[in-house]
Amino acid sequence: MQFCVLGSGSKGNATFVRANGTSLLIDAGFSGIELQRRLQAIEVEPDGLDGILLTHEHGDHVKGAAILARKYNIPLYANSGTFAAAAKVLKKVPEMVEFTTGSTFSFNGLSVHPFAVSHDTADPVGFVLAHDKVSLGYCTDTGLVSRLLQHRLHGCNGLIVECNHDLEMLRNGPYPPYLQQRIRAKTGHLANCDAARFIGSLIHPGLQHVVLAHLSDANNDPSLAYDTVVAEVGSHWLAGKDFPAISLALQDSPGELIALTNGIGC
Repeated sequence: MQFCVLGSGSKGNATFVRANGTSLLIDAGFSGIELQRRLQAIEVEPDGLDGILLTHEHGDHVKGAAILARKYNIPLYANSGTFAAAAKVLKKVPEMVEFTTGSTFSFNGLSVHPFAVSHDTADPVGFVLAHDKVSLGYCTDTGLVSRLLQHRLHGCNGLIVECNHDLEMLRNGPYPPYLQQRIRAKTGHLANCDAARFIGSLIHPGLQHVVLAHLSDANNDPSLAYDTVVAEVGSHWLAGKDFPAISLALQDSPGELIALTNGIGC
């Protein structure tokens, strides 16, 4: 299984995943032209995409979904709440495939499990994608680390986890009080410290790579997010085992194309 975070943050989110001859996007929150440019930067042609999975209806996750779907005849996958809430943006697309939050479904031989997260949208989800004993967990846009999240992401070989803000930077930053409150709420976004503890709780010998995503431009610093997570992971890591790679998803450019190998699945 391979994956690449094409970009992540308040200006747009999209992640490419490839396994078992199937290629898909998780979210498509950039313009159609920008999504094409970023895919081609990792040598992927948009007309090779088999589907687009949507986590929720916010513009930074669905902006370019309908454009790609119409241009390349790509089916969109989401739950009924997200489809209804995003109806004005998605409009007419070739195919809309509805899934049920909490129910695993098959996507061209890949196992896809959409699980509930806590965000201020209709029915937001994260995903676990699995094939041939390799699994990738995707969880951004949640203000709460629930037992369900820990259960679903436990044992994954790769993780994409939100690391949105530093509490002190948010408190002393440019955002007005009402917006700070929204971000800190249980339906908001994860702070660095909460994300670090969450990732630390998911440490196991088969974890190969963690990508820190959805960093705030105004209320976070990449080095601070990275150092916070590395310190926490280091306190949980097992002596004699390989330390998992930890990288940062950027807003303005695609990250590396990461390969996950057979290991412990979710």
